[in-house]
Amino acid sequence: MLEDKLDQAAGKAKEVAGKVTGDKGLETEGVVEGVVSKAKEVAHDVAEAAKGAVEGIKNSLGK
Repeated sequence: MLEDKLDQAAGKAKEVAGKVTGDKGLETEGVVEGVVSKAKEVAHDVAEAAKGAVEGIKNSLGK
């Protein structure tokens, strides 16, 4: 999803800003935001793939 990609970018920006300024808290916050948004994106992709698989099975069974 676009929102997840934007959150990943924001997380990366915080991570880089934290590194540049030496702010470990901001850097860590950015890393965490990036990981969480990537996990959400992967979960969404898995859910969509499962829906597609279910529809494929239904179609093959003629239901």
